[in-house]
Amino acid sequence: MKKRILALVAVMSLSMGLFACGGSSDSASGSGDAQASGAAVASGEASADASADKPGAGKSYVIATDTSFRPFEYTNADNEFVGIDVDILAAIAEDQGFEYELQSLGWDASIAACQAGQADGMIAGASITDERKESGWIFSDGYYNATQCMAVAEGSDITGFDALSGQTVAVKTGTQGATYAESLKDEYGFEITYFEDSPTMYQAVTGGQCVACFEDTPIMKAYIAEDGLALSVVDGTENEGSPYGFAVFSSDQQELIDMFNAGLANIKASGEYDEIIAKYLGEQ
Repeated sequence: MKKRILALVAVMSLSMGLFACGGSSDSASGSGDAQASGAAVASGEASADASADKPGAGKSYVIATDTSFRPFEYTNADNEFVGIDVDILAAIAEDQGFEYELQSLGWDASIAACQAGQADGMIAGASITDERKESGWIFSDGYYNATQCMAVAEGSDITGFDALSGQTVAVKTGTQGATYAESLKDEYGFEITYFEDSPTMYQAVTGGQCVACFEDTPIMKAYIAEDGLALSVVDGTENEGSPYGFAVFSSDQQELIDMFNAGLANIKASGEYDEIIAKYLGEQ
């Protein structure tokens, strides 16, 4: 699969007030609610020697994704758009023989683009939930199971949920992390403050405005490790989690879902999937 980053394009005003990853609204999900200040665009082209009888031969799609959701989709130090989702999509497209244009629009704008027919599908760390399915999301098989957890400032004496009584915790609006915190709020007697993006949420904890935050575990650990955030994940606070899925919003795109599922099964069988995960998260 040949991928190339083409450019940053103009801001897309597609946000429809939808929430990100896994919250209580119909469009909520486990993560990925960053808004696009511009849209990075990448192309995936089937190799020249791809068999003409592959399911996706001669087909081309527009796939929407998030702007900054490390390690699943983000821009690296070389200004390349990379991540687990980016590599999985590339591997599946090559396996199935279809071409695609990957547009990094941000969470809300990705949903809006799919619902408006301006994109064919979406891969952005979207948690598969019954609530989403009921509101019209059509998901692939799960491609990564993500848990949520709690983190505190380095040196904090908070070692579990019991220490949160009377305190305020930070969450990102509409995420699975927010849903997890909301499910614990009454039992443990804490208050919740909502933020629109992860960096601001983390700053609220390191700056002392909140005593803890809730986020998808792989996302939290990636930011702590790569950005040197003065945060620590609290052991024993992970939930059972839920899988991420590729999504479409129209039954007319069922063929794309079918190809994603078939390609996913093939790259898992070949070992390529494990190589992608290890590349970003280490050996699991």
